[in-house]
Amino acid sequence: MKKSNSKIKIAFQGMEGAYSNMACNECFPNEQTIPCTSFEEMMEITKKGISDYAMVPVENSLAGRVADIHNLIPESGLNIIGEHFQKVNHCLLGVPGAKISDLKAVKSHSQGIAQCRKLIKKLKLLPIQHIDTAGAAAEISKTKDKTVGAIASEMSSKIYGLKVLRKNIEDASHNTTRFLIMSRKHKFPPINNAKTVTTIIFEVRSVPAALYKVLGGFATNGINLTKLESYIGGKNMQAARFYVDAEGHPKSKPMTNALEEMKFYTTPGSIRILGAYNRNK
Repeated sequence: MKKSNSKIKIAFQGMEGAYSNMACNECFPNEQTIPCTSFEEMMEITKKGISDYAMVPVENSLAGRVADIHNLIPESGLNIIGEHFQKVNHCLLGVPGAKISDLKAVKSHSQGIAQCRKLIKKLKLLPIQHIDTAGAAAEISKTKDKTVGAIASEMSSKIYGLKVLRKNIEDASHNTTRFLIMSRKHKFPPINNAKTVTTIIFEVRSVPAALYKVLGGFATNGINLTKLESYIGGKNMQAARFYVDAEGHPKSKPMTNALEEMKFYTTPGSIRILGAYNRNK
């Protein structure tokens, strides 16, 4: 995976100190990370080859699916080649000299706010959404306002010179974000790997029981589905797309049979394999 005489480059959305940054560091220690202002920018520079990989957050165990990401992934031109589960431990941060009793508002990414609702309610703080957890930390460090805190990582407190007012403020200890590692290069694991997951999207035909029959194709071929989600996609934003994680290799006989059977009940050309990769958990 690593280029000779050069560091691997991994793009992430957010600023230095974001949880996506931490995920990059865990998956690719001592390599080069590239912060991006948006998911679109992150995917675009990876598609162009400026970055080797994109670290894409897709869901959180407390706050659920990351908004809009399922519409961006199929159109990105990238392939899923891996997954990573990042433990998320939020801290309540303040400027130097601030106390919890000084706070009237708190800034963070919408996911950070959603994952810490109990403390925000308990302290009667006004939640203010920011594009990024680390960005929220950077912003309050510049304003030096003791009445405004940030929900971010302990790493962010060290980078931006902030005070940790309280650690582990998330609503539950199992707070974890799942990331997909994406690349412009198409790469499948060995076909005999038992841990392979294949991610597929498709649209069903407008006929009775179409989805039921599509899923039946997986069942009759002995394929376990670990995820099934629907979302509105396509150019007209009216067609329901389905996003599936299926256990098995895309080139295995059971999977090729299931994919062939799907064609009878899906709209022409709508079946796409977004990637195949080793299950990480």
